[in-house]
Amino acid sequence: MLASLLAIYRLGVKELYSLRHDRVMVILIIWAFSLSVYTAAEGISHELRNASVGIVDLDRSQLSLRFRDAMLPPQFQPPAMIRFDEIDPDMDSGRYTFVLVIPADFESDLLAGRRPELQLDIDATAMMQAGIGATYFSNIVAQEVTNFLRQDAGSSAQPVELHTRIAFNPNLESAWFTSVMQLINSITMLSVVLTGAALIREREHGTIEHLLVMPLTSFEIMMAKIWSNALVIVVATAASLWLVVERLLAVPIEGSIPLYLAGVALYLFSSTAIGIFLATLARSMPQFGLLFILVILPMNLLSGGQTPIESQPEALQKIMQLVPSTHFVRFSQAILYRGAGIDAVWLDFAATAVAGIVLLILAGLRFRRSIAALQG
Repeated sequence: MLASLLAIYRLGVKELYSLRHDRVMVILIIWAFSLSVYTAAEGISHELRNASVGIVDLDRSQLSLRFRDAMLPPQFQPPAMIRFDEIDPDMDSGRYTFVLVIPADFESDLLAGRRPELQLDIDATAMMQAGIGATYFSNIVAQEVTNFLRQDAGSSAQPVELHTRIAFNPNLESAWFTSVMQLINSITMLSVVLTGAALIREREHGTIEHLLVMPLTSFEIMMAKIWSNALVIVVATAASLWLVVERLLAVPIEGSIPLYLAGVALYLFSSTAIGIFLATLARSMPQFGLLFILVILPMNLLSGGQTPIESQPEALQKIMQLVPSTHFVRFSQAILYRGAGIDAVWLDFAATAVAGIVLLILAGLRFRRSIAALQG
């Protein structure tokens, strides 16, 4: 037993030396846990920012001026007053994303109880801003109309007041979400790539034959690749959380980082086993890359990081409960966003451990078969 552990340790150290001399992989690791996380947080915004607005004001009333004054930076650029016949040319040229048309006699019709309508033209080629901006405009119009009617009636009281309390991300900063989710995706992708590439590298360089003539078992070779590459990912994750997420992006981490890193280490047994399994199916790095796309991208898209599991079809929800990345995303969000402890995430930890054991067994059987084929 001791000799086997020593062999696994020494082979793992050999893997670390090999990785150190693989400049492409080193650059990929640095990029995935630094620039990738930063650009995802700063370059992808789920808030409305600097939206261009045109206003066709046919009413010229106090209320229409309130609509214009309510469109403030940083959500909106200063609104431009345009004519009705300029709407189509300006939107065709991309000059305005939104054009609000206020009809004549809008204020008087509203005071008379006639329920007048506003027209909002949206350039949906800017899809992110279009969807979010429509909600902003609805809220602005509803708020200004309510305040105007309350002021006209001379009363400040409302029959019902709604107080919204937003937990965990009070200002709805998208960077708080996208940075952590990009880090989670990088953990999955890099763990699969590193272990798969390590095995294919042995085959392409001919060093796998050197291992076969040594008194080593397939289990020892596989575990050495798993622990060494998992160690790199855990260290890179800790550095990314501290330097990029907390320091550079100023994203507050609510939960225990040691608990999260323990969960990452547990999950890596599953993801690295997937990398080894795919590497035994592929004969070259291009084939491995194609298999990677077919397997890992759906995992990242359907694990709850991009779309909530509850929003997916019921049959797909049941299938994704068998995938370890689903539980990884769930306990990552619980620990990092909500400050959950082990009492809240132990079920996901257990499901991740079970999935890891199953995947390790499958990868081990496949790896042993490929080793036997090389020896034969």
